[in-house]
Amino acid sequence: MNLHPVTLIGAGPGDPELMTLKAVRRLGEAQVVLVDDLVNPEVLAHCPQARVIRVGKRGGCRSTPQEFILRLMLRYARQGWRVARLKGGDPCIFGRGGEEADWLALHGVPCEVLSGITAGLAAATAAGIPLTHRGVARGVTLVTAHTEDGSAPQWAALAQSGTTLVVYMGVAKLDEVAGLLLAGGMAGDTAVAMIENASLPAQREIRSTLSGMCAEAAAQRLRSPAILVIGEVAAGRKFGVAPLVAEPTRLAAQA
Repeated sequence: MNLHPVTLIGAGPGDPELMTLKAVRRLGEAQVVLVDDLVNPEVLAHCPQARVIRVGKRGGCRSTPQEFILRLMLRYARQGWRVARLKGGDPCIFGRGGEEADWLALHGVPCEVLSGITAGLAAATAAGIPLTHRGVARGVTLVTAHTEDGSAPQWAALAQSGTTLVVYMGVAKLDEVAGLLLAGGMAGDTAVAMIENASLPAQREIRSTLSGMCAEAAAQRLRSPAILVIGEVAAGRKFGVAPLVAEPTRLAAQA
């Protein structure tokens, strides 16, 4: 029996208009859609014909076990159904897309991956922040503050990278992120933007600095989901409103 490929679809950051045309087409062809918790429900208007199974996964909340999700995809694919796995953002940016594609291949099921706009990029753009800007930031690093095994990124190395840092799942670890970046040599007055509910009508931006972001986040009651953008491009300016002034990334004096 020739199996239909399971399609891993990036639903984007929240705004349903930010999905790709190909993603919309595949949803319209799907018979079973396994949808993550952070996907905007409006996206499901593109698959009225499908059986929708909610398999929510959100930090700090009860989540559907990953093994159960994998076996659901495998079961329906082997039964000959057209299966779509609908994920927030991009399937391969902190979305386990690679893991799921590999697991399906191991069990003899083909897989198609459709990119989506990841929340870090969308949040910055919606806030008027260019993640790279000539003379200011020549690169960008996407990093998660939350890992399944509890390990931490090399914050000291990231502090010295000279790139704009885009931190996912960092709200619960603001103190740790700030402390380790400061300890790694990043200047306390480095600009920070904290962007909640990126691309949605409820989007909220909090501008601060590395040394002040924890107090400001507490005062403003920052909540997940939120993205942290750390670097000179996150200063209070916005593209299209005022020009960004080229200046080198600042690091605290090293001992």
